[in-house]
Order: sequence, then structure tokens, then C-alpha cells
Amino acid sequence: MTAARASEALARFTVLDLTRVRAGPTCVRQLADWGANVIKVEMPEGLEAGEGLGGPREGPDFQNLHRNKRSLTINLKDKRGQEIFHRLVKQADVVVENYRPDVKARLGVDYETLSKINPRLVYGSISGFGQDGPYRERPGFDQIAQGMGGLMSITGAPGEGPMRVGIPVADLTAGLFCAMGILTALLEREQSGKGQWVQTSLLQAQIFMLDFQAARWLVKQEVAKQAGNNHPTSIPTGAFKTSDGYINIATAGQKIWERFCDAVGAPEFKTNPDYSSGEARSRNRDALTVEIEKKLASGTSAQWVEKLNAAGVPSGPIYSIDQVFDDPQVKHLKMAQPVKKQDGRDMYLVGQPVSLSRTPTKMAAPPPQVGEQTDEILSEFGFKADEIAAFRKEKVI
Repeated sequence: MTAARASEALARFTVLDLTRVRAGPTCVRQLADWGANVIKVEMPEGLEAGEGLGGPREGPDFQNLHRNKRSLTINLKDKRGQEIFHRLVKQADVVVENYRPDVKARLGVDYETLSKINPRLVYGSISGFGQDGPYRERPGFDQIAQGMGGLMSITGAPGEGPMRVGIPVADLTAGLFCAMGILTALLEREQSGKGQWVQTSLLQAQIFMLDFQAARWLVKQEVAKQAGNNHPTSIPTGAFKTSDGYINIATAGQKIWERFCDAVGAPEFKTNPDYSSGEARSRNRDALTVEIEKKLASGTSAQWVEKLNAAGVPSGPIYSIDQVFDDPQVKHLKMAQPVKKQDGRDMYLVGQPVSLSRTPTKMAAPPPQVGEQTDEILSEFGFKADEIAAFRKEKVI
């Protein structure tokens, strides 16, 4: 196999990628970035109207999601195309899809069919609401999951109505959880020798991400409300106005609160009965915020961030996206990674947030053109040149 690998960590695994839009490609990107042999299976040009949501193939969203993969075109609506895919499955380790249940069965790429062809296959599925149950046929969409999963009810300022977060968090976390499930299944396969079906959904992922807010209801029947930039339980924690903007401050616990009082020149806050305990600060949150911002008005955001952190009080600036990537720590972490485009120019994409000391990841290849490696991939799987030529002539690939 001549394709460049992003890492050696998962180099022994072959992944057939049937995903589209965002949640599924997010899952497969994790595998590709750690070196799996990822084959993006697409319909031949002219037979499908593109990726839908996510923008054009040359746009930033697609480019960021589909790096480190190769592309193979197969017409899965043709029985001969399904037979080609089944031959690939015999040698693959993983298939990932996010089709509706009826669609994957009609295309012959469902778990029941493929697991009979290859019992060692790990099959990952992402859906909107689950593979079964009353909502199994509903189409999935991130904002719907944010609403049904409770996130929009606790996001935004009180009294201003529900608010979605600024990223497709249900899509992204469903993809990450599916990748984690696939890796877990591959580890288990080393003992059992058998594959299995890994399932998650946008709704499940979003509910899991509620974390302590969900636990507050399940354990104590407390229904969380919107709190804007204020932390619901750690006070004062939130965004506070300075002389030239806003900063985040997190005063978790009594000791940090006392350090904060000294750092902003307000030792009297420590003995004020309205602010002296966490319970009192919770009752008087709004009044305390006014007093804190009076103190912060004497300095700039940069000055306060430096002073508070020096005093052991967690604080940070509130960046726009361009400012994020201009921060010296972000540059040090190399969160913007270069990759060579087909024209030889560098393009920067978002790097992995995890590092491995012996088998690091890199941007090995930009997203492929549609079917760019079709002949190469089929040859690797044992197809002869005359077979490939016939498939192409008959528009099966």
C-alpha cells in the first residue's frame, strides 16, 4: 500500500467509510488520524448530489473532516457494486456508516449481511435516535438532539429562551463516542476473535454530555435552569467585564475565593456576610457580580488575567476564533497543522488534541478527490486490471 499514513498506531486496521455529513466522518477521522487504512466509499460522480450539509468538497468543513483518507467509488445501488463492496468487507476490520436502517438494508451494507461475510468485522453505526425504538426512522440533526437532550434548556441567559451552543456538539461527540466504541471492540476482538456491532446516536451522546447536570436530576431531582455565563454551582465563576472587554474567572472553592478577594484588592469581601460563604455568594450572586466588576474596571483584560493567574486564581481571556490560533500556548501545542494540497500549497487544519510519544499523528494527506484511488484500492484487494476496466465501463465504479 503506497498511501502515506498519519501514524503507525492503527496502521494494521482497514476501515471502510460509508459515512457522510458530520457525525460519521468525525468518527472515521479519529481512526484515519491515527493511521488506519481508511477507504472512503463514495458513489461515482453523477450518481449522487454530493455531501449535503457540510458545504462543498473544497470548503473548509469537508477538508477538515476527510483528511488522511483515500476515496473509492462504487455504485452500491447496483448489485454488482454491492458484490464488490462485499469482497472488500472480507478483508476489512471496520465498517462505519450513518445511514437510516432501511437504506443500509436496501444497499446490502447492514450489520446482519456483512457480519456473515466477515465474522471478525467491527461495524460502527451512528444514527439520530438509535437503531431501534419509536424514533428509529427519524432523521438526525444536531440541533434537534441539542433540544431533546436538554442542552438548549440550560444554555443562554435566563428569560431569553432556549439557545443552542455554537458548535454541533451532538454530532461531534456521537462521532467521538463511536470511535471509542470501535477501538474498544477491536481490543476485545483480540481475545474473542469476533467482531460486533457498535451503536450510538446523537441523542445518546448529547444526554451523556449533560454529565453533572443530568446527575443533579437523576440523583436529587434538581432541574437545572439557564444561568448564562455564570457557573451553576461555583460562585463567582463566569465572564466579568474589565476596562476593555471581558475575561473568564473561576473561583472554585473557598481558598481560591479568598485569594481572589486579595488579588482584586477587596479583602472586605471575605468577611462580608453576604459573600463570605459559597451559599451566601449563591444567594447574592448578582450583587456580587456588580461589586467585582467595579474592581475590575480599574484594569485591562490582559492585566487582570496575568494578575489573577499569578495569585493562583484561574482566569483567561475570551477569544474570537482568530485570536485562539494566535495565542502562544495554542501555537506551542500545534493545534493548527499543515497539509500539502494537491496543488502543492500548504493548508492548515485542526490538529488532534491528543499526543502519543512513540506513534504521533500528522497530516499525511489532504482529502481525496472523488474516486481518486479507486483503481489502486481495488488492486490492493485482489481485483484484476481487466475486472476494474469492466466495472468502470459499466459504471459500477
